[in-house]
Amino acid sequence: MSLTARSLDPNAPRFRVRPPANWINDPNGPFRWRDRYHLFYQHNPDAPVHANVHWGHVSSHDLVHWEHHPIALAPTPGGPDEAGCWSGCVVDDDGVPTAVYTGVDRRHAGLGSICLARALMPQDETLTDWRPLPAPVVSGPPAGLDVVMFRDPFVFRCAGRRWALVGAGHADGTASVLLYGCDDLTDWRFAGVLLDGNDPVALDAFGDRAVGWECPQLFVTPGGEWVLVLSLWDGDPWATGCLTGRLEPDTEGGLRFGVRAGGRLDHGRDFYAPAVLQEPDRALMWGWSWEARDRRAVDRAGWAGVLTAPRVVDVRPDGALRVVPAPELELARAPEPFVTAARRPVPLPGTYDLTVTASGRTTVRLLKSASGAELTVLLDPDDGTVTLDRGDWPRTETERPTPIVVRAPAHEVRILVDGSLLELFIGDRATVTERVYRRADDVPELLVTGSATGVTGWAPAPPTHG
Repeated sequence: MSLTARSLDPNAPRFRVRPPANWINDPNGPFRWRDRYHLFYQHNPDAPVHANVHWGHVSSHDLVHWEHHPIALAPTPGGPDEAGCWSGCVVDDDGVPTAVYTGVDRRHAGLGSICLARALMPQDETLTDWRPLPAPVVSGPPAGLDVVMFRDPFVFRCAGRRWALVGAGHADGTASVLLYGCDDLTDWRFAGVLLDGNDPVALDAFGDRAVGWECPQLFVTPGGEWVLVLSLWDGDPWATGCLTGRLEPDTEGGLRFGVRAGGRLDHGRDFYAPAVLQEPDRALMWGWSWEARDRRAVDRAGWAGVLTAPRVVDVRPDGALRVVPAPELELARAPEPFVTAARRPVPLPGTYDLTVTASGRTTVRLLKSASGAELTVLLDPDDGTVTLDRGDWPRTETERPTPIVVRAPAHEVRILVDGSLLELFIGDRATVTERVYRRADDVPELLVTGSATGVTGWAPAPPTHG
């Protein structure tokens, strides 16, 4: 069943998480409660613009079929979140689901406070009623660090204790992640800077462009490797990155993160602010994909933004990230594939799940314009590259699209398309998330040329109701 109401906009994603209308940005607080997945998100319920920020809420038993719920968090007049309920997480606090989020008051000067809200009926698996605490648990950044950006708390456990990260930026342009102890969620203790942009591995991976690290997320893999996910902010959202390594207690009662490797989390331009759900045997990740079209088109459409498909993230022995679509997504497939070969053009539906394997250089055409331009994925295992060439489909009126080339030794690509959202998985080694908007005279069709050894495409299963 489609998550959203049917839309006349052919570029509207129909099976990924987004509200029926208006604005969505960061995913917040992915949480498992009584065998149901909950996912919250930044949401303006009144317009497709980034303002009036609430927490929207959906839930699912299978990561595929999502149910909308009433708004979970709304700004409190006169409260610490009067100017918005911004990003954060959800944790189980002694049997009570608790949202830990950034509040911004009416004096908003770029610094948030850390606020809590409790689920009123934790025995109810839908978690539809929440009550914010009247005062923040942290009113602002610690003194003495010249912090000019402070937001996006993330709570986790390590070495038998509960900790929290907060994204930060400093007046000298250094990005950092601050660490707090919070065994008692109402009593936070500053425990130092976990990591900053001067770390040599981080500097090599990201450069010095980012002046703040937003939405820090931290999880541990089944093999014991820790992964720190960061959204790189340079005055505006820029890109996402990750660092892998070891997290251990230090001699001063805090934690030390020994970084081993780092790099871009996604090689596309339309992926940001990912949120992670730590499960016993895996970590799931959702990201925000913003609109890459002009304001007039967004206003006409009446909606803006979508969350990506859930991804399973892990670490390879060399410290590099491993990312694949959540296996539950196969539940969304129709009983039979719509294509098993594409040596001749095959019409593509608006939503599909396509896998192509190749022994050598292979071109996958996904879209053709009236002028004959093509949107293609070029898989070249011998060269160790995969190239997304969007040619005649610029993201803005002034952009001249250049191909996105990713170096990854892969013989397979999996392409998930839902309306304008394109998610390219290069083996299990890299991802590219881009928004591609079809025009009325574009022809969506699949043609595979070169050394393909396998082509399988699945349309979504027909809805069972509604």
